[in-house]
Order: sequence, then C-alpha cells, then structure tokens
Amino acid sequence: MARLIHRLYNDRAFRRERVIRDRSNPLDIYNDEELIERFRFSRRDLFSLIDELSPDLHFTSDRNAALTPTLQVLLTLRFYANGAFQNTVGDMIGIHKSTACRVSRRVSLALCRHLPRYVHLPTEAECTIIKHKFRQASGIPGIVGCIDGTHVLIQAPSEHEYLYVNRKGYHSINVQILCDANYSIFNLVARWPGSTHDARILRESQLSNIFEAGGINGILLGDSGYPLKRWLMTPIVAPRTQQERWYNTIHATTRSTVERCIGVLKRRFHCLHWEIRMHPERVCTVIAACIVLHNMCIAKRIPLPRQNHLPMPEEDDPVVPLSRFEDVSGRLVRAHIVDNL
Repeated sequence: MARLIHRLYNDRAFRRERVIRDRSNPLDIYNDEELIERFRFSRRDLFSLIDELSPDLHFTSDRNAALTPTLQVLLTLRFYANGAFQNTVGDMIGIHKSTACRVSRRVSLALCRHLPRYVHLPTEAECTIIKHKFRQASGIPGIVGCIDGTHVLIQAPSEHEYLYVNRKGYHSINVQILCDANYSIFNLVARWPGSTHDARILRESQLSNIFEAGGINGILLGDSGYPLKRWLMTPIVAPRTQQERWYNTIHATTRSTVERCIGVLKRRFHCLHWEIRMHPERVCTVIAACIVLHNMCIAKRIPLPRQNHLPMPEEDDPVVPLSRFEDVSGRLVRAHIVDNL
C-alpha cells in the first residue's frame, strides 16, 4: 500500500500540467488591408468563407478548448499565404505545430470538397464570353483557354523518390492548369510526379477526352511541349513566312495569359512557391485548395497584397517541340488561322 501511495505521489509530481493558452482572434486586431496582406481575404470575404466551410470544421465537442472554424480557417490561410513552417503559423494563435498541421489538413480537405463548384469547365454561354475576350486580345477566333504546367517544389518523398525529380533536378509535383482570359482556373490536374511530361498529363486527363469527343466547341493554346491537335494550337517550330512569324508572336502573347495566371496564383499563395514539406498526396490537396481560393479571389476581385502587386514570373522552361506528333487535322486548323490573321 505504501509503495502504491509513493508511486501516485511521484506521478503527480512529474506530470506536466496542462495549460490552455489564450488565443486571440486576428479579426479583432487587423483592418481590411492588413487582413488581405496576411490572409489574402478582406473581413467580409473571410466571414463568407468561414460560413461556407463551417459545417465541415465544427468539432462535436468543446473538450480541450477545440479551435473554432474561424481560427482554423485563419491559421490555414496564413500557412497558404506565406508558406511558413507549421510551428511558425501555430504561434500566431498559440497552438502546437502538430495541432497546426492537423488543422491545415482539415481545412484543405474541406476546401477540396468545394472543388467541383469553383473549378469546372465552362458552359456554352461562358465559352462564348471567353472566346469574345480572347478574340479581342488576339484576333484568333474560338479560343476558350490557355494550358500549361507548373512545378510545385516538395521535399524528397520516402517512396519512389526518383519519380519526383523533374528535368531541373529538384523534387516536385507537375500541375496542369487551364485558365481563361481573367486568370480564372477551370481545369486542374494535380497528381503527377515532377518527372512526368506535360503532354502525358494532358493525354491521360479527362480534359483530352472531352475535347476529342467534341464536348467543348473551341480551341486551346499551348506551348511546343504539347502535341498539335485540331483543338490544341501550338507554335510553328520553323516559321517560313511573315504570316507564320506573326502567328507565333500572337500565339506567344496570348498563351502567356496562363503563365501570368500561375504567377498570380503563386504570388497570392506563397506556399506553392517554396518547398512544401508534406507527403506528395497532401501536397496535391494543398494545391487544389489554393486553386479553389484563387478562383474565389478572382470572382470577388480581391486585389493582391500591396507588396505583392506584381505577378510572380514563371521561370523560363525551354521545351522540346513535339512536331512529330502533329496530326493532319491540327495542321489544317492552324493553317486556316494563319491564313486569316
């Protein structure tokens, strides 16, 4: 009995006392400009976002001082905005980095559930508007979007590490992005390791099947890394006439829309620009969540933070032309565009 009492005494003596830290709400501290700088959304838009995600973020119990949906969303947005380590983000509201990691995971999954609502192919009416905007900018009729790939840096994974090493020598996820003239992203493929070629990602995607089946009436613009098709226009590798050179100039100027879109995306959410130290599957979830938020910002016309008013330029990434994969129908469509410029 004496031994048991002695043991209980020692356990109490060395047991770490639980401390519930004070958690301040950033919404009570910052004004709209400071909120956009730190969380990329204004106060009104933050309330709207929190209301939308709250059903997925409420805890069933208030035990252990459970975080409110507001603090969960703000913490995750802060991580997306600056790409800091989880312990740095957690210090913002006084929580441990493991809690910050779990919270960002919950919010990312909640945002991904809204992916079909915010990232989807345009309707026929929307295609008409997109074509008109691209026609005004380029003079080329029928453009419904510009496509490109971008690499998101990740830490070396423990499994199949070699697959994630891209041609520049670092580990990444190769993300396919398709956007309109307003930088709104309406198609996303974020699941391929960095060594995968852009052309394969497109070939294996549902987007290719939809265009091949004529599901969307229009054409896309892509760089020389993509194969020429009747619905995908690429530059002319060796232009011989003035009209072909003019086509290449217009093509490059118009296609740079997607490069600027990617620059705005990475400028707004810096976590996509720095190394994300997560499992590749979780990185893909973060990418999808950031693109949902990006489309929200575009739809609400939320400006970039003042210090980030210029889009982040994409690095020059020379590609090997795939002229040997040009099909006849694609050549005919491109020749018709060149002749009528």
